[in-house]
Amino acid sequence: MNHQIFDPTPDLRPFVQCYWSLEGPRIATPTNNTIVPDGSMKLIFHYGDPYTHFPKQGGPVALPRCFLIGQLTRPFEVGPTGETGTFFVRFHPDGFLPFAPAPIRTMENAAIPLEVLFGDEGKDLEQQIMNARATPERITVIEAFLLNRLTDAKADNFLVKASVETILKAKGQPSIDEISNLININRRQLERKFSAMIGLSPKQLSKIARLQATLKLLRAKKTGSLTTLAYEGNYYDQAHFIRDFREFTGITPKEFFGGTLDMSLIFEGEE
Repeated sequence: MNHQIFDPTPDLRPFVQCYWSLEGPRIATPTNNTIVPDGSMKLIFHYGDPYTHFPKQGGPVALPRCFLIGQLTRPFEVGPTGETGTFFVRFHPDGFLPFAPAPIRTMENAAIPLEVLFGDEGKDLEQQIMNARATPERITVIEAFLLNRLTDAKADNFLVKASVETILKAKGQPSIDEISNLININRRQLERKFSAMIGLSPKQLSKIARLQATLKLLRAKKTGSLTTLAYEGNYYDQAHFIRDFREFTGITPKEFFGGTLDMSLIFEGEE
């Protein structure tokens, strides 16, 4: 699989974390891939063959070629139908807010077609991305679209941004009360602002940040036991670690040591 990451233009860096592309033949892509929650919303463009979603209940569901995937609070299983050619726009946890035509919270665990999300503008964006010949051209198209929509940007909320930075920098370790005290805001106010701006609660983002830090340890093979992982991740105990791990990946840590690990992390845009 050919996996590349690109930086956004400076004007979009407060909102967009990165762009990335993933390409490869059907034979090189696992049948089932787990998109693990990482605290970010993404615009996804399948210029190759489309993908299929495998929900926990019901049969397979064909994914749109181009869509927004909202904040995930559970694993999202997908699989290829042919050759992979995918372009992603990965936003910061609060980065999609200026572009959102509907409340962020309503997009949770959903794949929303661009035409539904943005109307005729979304349909035109999809066509331009599909007709682009290479990733640099796709980046030019999406940046023009996003910069144009920034004219209607909602006001920044410094307190939420500061909270997000604290959670991510500390890998989900501080308690919500500690964060509230640090930035001098009532806990309930912080939770309401998080829900409106990010689509997650502070506790959910903290749990996700902690798990993502643990996944990086697994990927780097810097530890060899679940007890050590639980300790390094500052989980209460191994049972707590396994419970959180299963909540966001759908499987146990031992099961995750299998062939799904690298692909799951690639689908989250990790380098």
